Amino acid sequence: MKSSVTVRHLERSPISARSTEFVERKGLGHPDTICDGIAEAISRRLSRHYLDEFGQILHHNTDSVQLVAGTTEPAFGGGDIVDPIYVLISGRATRTVDGRDVPVDELAVDAARDYVDANFDELPADAVEFDPRIGETSADLKALFDNRAVLRANDTSIGVGYAPLSETDRIVRGLESEIREEIPAVGEDVKLMGWRTDDTLRLTVAAAVVSRYVASVEEYVDVKEQVADLTRRYASERTERAVQVDVNAADDVDTGTVYLTETGLSAEMGDDGNVGRGNRVNGLITPHRPMSLEAAAGKNPVTHVGKLYNLVATNAAARIHRELDAEYTEVKLLSQIGTPVTDPQAVDVETTARDDEAIRRLVTAELEDIDSLSRDLVAGDVQLF
Repeated sequence: MKSSVTVRHLERSPISARSTEFVERKGLGHPDTICDGIAEAISRRLSRHYLDEFGQILHHNTDSVQLVAGTTEPAFGGGDIVDPIYVLISGRATRTVDGRDVPVDELAVDAARDYVDANFDELPADAVEFDPRIGETSADLKALFDNRAVLRANDTSIGVGYAPLSETDRIVRGLESEIREEIPAVGEDVKLMGWRTDDTLRLTVAAAVVSRYVASVEEYVDVKEQVADLTRRYASERTERAVQVDVNAADDVDTGTVYLTETGLSAEMGDDGNVGRGNRVNGLITPHRPMSLEAAAGKNPVTHVGKLYNLVATNAAARIHRELDAEYTEVKLLSQIGTPVTDPQAVDVETTARDDEAIRRLVTAELEDIDSLSRDLVAGDVQLF
């Protein structure tokens, strides 16, 4: 790696020195996360098709998925779906190779439908309309794939990562799966917000309750109490701070205005979505840490540094924490379009570790392992949201 690596030493973790910390997670069924999942599923499907048919992944970016909420009439015991959720699949992809057409639209819709079917149990197949509008990729971006020996950055952008996760991070990231596994009446749309002060952790949970599981407002309230109890117990087992919990804080139980859904998703009526508007690659939204605005999901896994560098930075920070016993590490990578993917323009590391040579070695190792990272992305073995 030829780029400059700047290492700055911290005396302690900056997050532990803060009296306040905010952490958010948009769950699997949040409209923004649905878009992330669909975009990445399409990228994986296209990548595998390109490999099978042409022996290499070709240029594509499918990171422009948008979701427009449908219309439902939820009712205790079960209501109706009136209008489907609309999903616009846009972006760019290589649509022709040596005169051969690539069935991009068909592959994209099949991948999107398979993703939705596999992840959202209460959402009927006819409740989502997919509209593929993926255009042909530009010639200059295609050219970045021409020399397979030196793959070149698809963009000028910044990737960031930090390690380790804080106590608040770990609690907020882990709660969603616990709630969904333990309480069947809660759908896949679970949003979590954590606010940690010196001695208190306040957790706000937005949990979409599925109408067919609750016959009355009393049963709905019972589900809310189950969510609150589980959340309080889960957090209290992982922190010594006092834990305060609010569930579905906008409810007006007296009037029956509550977070009741037909599908377990706010996307059925209440909320639209876009790729990249939700979780970063560590599954969280952390305004007290460095974050990139890049949408990782759907970007090609070979040259797009908007995806690769956020993962490399996160992995490098984790290795510095793990192997050098660093209390805290931040890694930032700056790319320049057209330069080798494995050679960022600049690298900036802030860490409590003191071995600069080892720090540079670990960052370089993660950059040189991008081919392996790309394979893992195509296999679906890497968390992106």
